[in-house]
Amino acid sequence: MRYEIKGEPMPVALVYLSGGESVMCQKGAMSWMTPNMKMQTGTGGIGKAFSKMFSGESMFQNTYTAEGGDGMIAFASSVPGSIIPFDVSQGDIIVQKGGYLASQPSVELSIAFQKRLGAGFFGGEGFIMQRLHGTGMAFIEIDGYVVQYDLQPGQQMVIDTGYLAAMSGTCTMDIQTVKGVGNVLFGGEGLFNTVVTGPGKIYLQTMPISHLAGAVASCIPRS
Repeated sequence: MRYEIKGEPMPVALVYLSGGESVMCQKGAMSWMTPNMKMQTGTGGIGKAFSKMFSGESMFQNTYTAEGGDGMIAFASSVPGSIIPFDVSQGDIIVQKGGYLASQPSVELSIAFQKRLGAGFFGGEGFIMQRLHGTGMAFIEIDGYVVQYDLQPGQQMVIDTGYLAAMSGTCTMDIQTVKGVGNVLFGGEGLFNTVVTGPGKIYLQTMPISHLAGAVASCIPRS
């Protein structure tokens, strides 16, 4: 399999398959493809189906296979942003709910529970995130531009709610209360921040879809 990512600010991942190779994706993620791509829909079993559902994805996934020769399939982003390729063979990746776009069939998608309840309920990503593990390439959709940091052991980054798009499986996430009543009431940053501790890489997004939706909603006249 080979791939290329084109376009800004609405990118698309173009995946080129040799005859017999396959790629899987979320239901409805396919944008266009060559005629020899055969689709098969499945859940991967009851356990995997519920795991996908609780991690923010559809219970069903589509697998596309190139038949009778080479094929091509495209996966476009759903919002203005970035598509980032990850080689999951290099280590697990934890991503925000709904961030998974497509991958090779050898990549497993499962639930990533946060070790601390506080980190899940108040950290901006929900109690459940997605863990990608196994081998092969995966493509992640990120809202807006992506900024990457490589955290050393014990090094931390304080992140406002919603801006954490993905992180290495070796990182840990917790919450931090904003100090000072005045800061909480008038600072406009909310009550909690997310704190990620290394070692590992973190991927921050510049335009969380929840923030974009709030900004658009504030401009719509109310009757």
